[in-house]
Order: sequence, then structure tokens, then C-alpha cells
Amino acid sequence: MSNQHLPTYSIHNLKESRFSPKDFMADHFPHYLEEHKDLRFPHKHSFYQLVYFSGGRGGHSIDFVYFPVEPGQLYFMIPGQVHSWDFEGLPDGFIVNFSEQYIAGFLAEPRYLEQFTFFSGIAQEQVIVPPEPVRPAIQDLLEGIVREGNSAAPLKDDMVRAALVQLFILVSRNAGADTTKQTTNYNTVVLRNFQKLIDQHYKEKKLTKDYAAMLYITPNHLNALCKDVTGRSAGELIRNRVLLEAKRLLVNAKLSISQIATALQFMDNSYFSKFFKKYEGVTPEVFRKQHVKN
Repeated sequence: MSNQHLPTYSIHNLKESRFSPKDFMADHFPHYLEEHKDLRFPHKHSFYQLVYFSGGRGGHSIDFVYFPVEPGQLYFMIPGQVHSWDFEGLPDGFIVNFSEQYIAGFLAEPRYLEQFTFFSGIAQEQVIVPPEPVRPAIQDLLEGIVREGNSAAPLKDDMVRAALVQLFILVSRNAGADTTKQTTNYNTVVLRNFQKLIDQHYKEKKLTKDYAAMLYITPNHLNALCKDVTGRSAGELIRNRVLLEAKRLLVNAKLSISQIATALQFMDNSYFSKFFKKYEGVTPEVFRKQHVKN
């Protein structure tokens, strides 16, 4: 089932540059907003995005979780998430868009970004307000990224990549929480593999036992592991992924509820509607009215 009517922007769609036409762009946020007044909301990205607000008012949402804008706030997004914003006036700050390949090509570890929880794909972990003493350093790094990104200097992409990695580490160290994952921890590795399997199979496999079999562990072991690391059961993690995709499809006004139920492989429209209302608290129709503007 296609959701092509919900815009999915690539870096190439947004800004083609002769220096980095596909994998990277950086700009001051006010200029970016002026250049892209025709962005449709809500929308998806095919790339990673970080935004830093040095000033402004309004709000933004990541996968339907709302956050008010505040000075010093950073938000991070991964490909495929549904995003929208609604500002009061023109906020100040920086925006950086980059592909996974842009970073992976610079590092020996191709999954380097996975160690930072702000790239987890969980909205509540993706918005961070670093303490004031480190904000000048963050702004200096972002200013340098924008400057290098718009230059034709030799090795400018390596300068940008190095600055991005430095920014990620600086934010991680000063976020007031453990924002890096212990990659050698067995439970963390199994959970990460479980989450990847959910992303691949959530439409056709909705039972914990299906994923436990693919991980070569028992359903009880998988459930205990998930509760230990996340505080949620394995079944809840599967259900939340299905619910998130339902929300992403519902903001596509061109898709009927019946089409969405079919895309998510529910038995029928009625079963899907009951599932959605049970866990979201409103019917799919009400959710759509709340999030889709005419």
C-alpha cells in the first residue's frame, strides 16, 4: 500500500548544491524557512536532521509527540519519521540535513550513529536542551558546519563530518542523561536486533513468539529482556510500532481507513478501528481530524 501522497523529502528535493547535491546540507534556520515556504506538513524525510533553536516561539512534533520551542533546544530526527512545525514568527538557529552514507563513509564503524539515543527514533529521546555553558560551543560548531557546507574548500566534507561527530559527542556528554548506548551489553544488542526485526516485519508479524523464534530465544526471555531495558513488554513494543505506522498513514488524507487497515494487514476495518481506539484513546477518524488540516 503506497503512502505517496504524504510528502517524503530528500536532501536533493530541498536544496541541490554543486558541492554536496545529495548527502548533506546546512543552513541558518531563518534562511532555510524563507527558501522552503512551500514545505507541506506533515511530511517525512529520507535523511537525518538536526535543528538547533537559539531563539523563537511555537512548536514542532516528531511522530505526533509535541514539543514547544525553547532557546538552546536541539532536536534530532531519523529517516522515515513524520514531522511538522508551527512557529510564531521566524525562529533563529541552525538546521543540518545529512544522509547515513555521508557519515558512514567517514567512519570505520558503519553503525556509529546507533550509539546515540537521540537517534533512537523515539521522539521523547530526540529533543534535548543542553546546559547554557555548552551552548556557545554548539553554536560555534553549527556555524562552522554551515560555513564549510557552503564552501568549495578542499576536504570540506571531512571538516563537516568531523564537526558533526564532535557535536554529537558534545551533546551526548552534556544532555543530563545517559545518551549513549552500551554497545557491548548483551541485552542492548538483542533489543536492538529485536527493534530492527519489528521495523521489517510489524505488518505481518504481531506476536512476541514470532520475533523470539527469529532471535533464537524464548518468548519469556525476550519479554523479560525488554522489560528490563525499556520498562515495556515485547508485545507493547510491537504494538507501539504498528500504532505509530497507523498514525503516519492516517495523516495521508488520500488513504481511506479501510486502505490503511489493509496495508497494516488487519483482518478488517472494524478490527483495526477497535485496536486503534483501544490504545490511542480515539478512533482513527478523530485522530485524522486532529492532525490533518484542510
